[in-house]
Amino acid sequence: MPGVRWEIDAFEFGNCSCSYACPCHVDGQPTQGHCLVVFGFNIVTGHHGKTALDGLKAAVIARFPGPLHEGRGELVTIVDEAADDAQRRSLLSILRGEDAPAGSFFHIFATTMEKVHPPIFAAVDFEIDVDRRRAKLVVPGYVQSVGEPIVSPVTGMEHHVRLEMPSGCDFRRAEIGRGWAVTEDPIAFDLADTYGRFLRLHMNQDGVIG
Repeated sequence: MPGVRWEIDAFEFGNCSCSYACPCHVDGQPTQGHCLVVFGFNIVTGHHGKTALDGLKAAVIARFPGPLHEGRGELVTIVDEAADDAQRRSLLSILRGEDAPAGSFFHIFATTMEKVHPPIFAAVDFEIDVDRRRAKLVVPGYVQSVGEPIVSPVTGMEHHVRLEMPSGCDFRRAEIGRGWAVTEDPIAFDLADTYGRFLRLHMNQDGVIG
């Protein structure tokens, strides 16, 4: 529904196949040449038009043969089974970039996809503590992922690393850690001790807020 006004204030954990800090943030090449990624979201408050989205969760699994900006991606979106029909339509509309201007994150992400699987509606177990850099995402039969702080191999102490992107299209500040993920069909892969990010995701139809 183009022109619909929406807003989400959420928390996000993302785990991809790159090394810590992910060179893709500064237009570098993916660490392994390709990109495998899992995102989990917990919407604290939100709406799409008159449809409330408070408390809903979602996950995204994607695979790219090269850098994300070169496209040819494959995507599956998982929406909280607790969402009713209107909420499911609204969440998918946001995540597909249908109600966002060119240059905004969800619109950019959608344009990089070559193959989009039908959405999955399932129980999404998602927990996150951004400040402590810890998260858990479980969708039985589809994905299991955890996030933790980076730990110094010398001192055993947790590193506290933060990424600031004042003009970023998807966030302004993220806590950086590491993650593990195992996904299953339709997009199956295994990530171990790779880049993880923990952040507040605050957006509307015009882009990032704050």
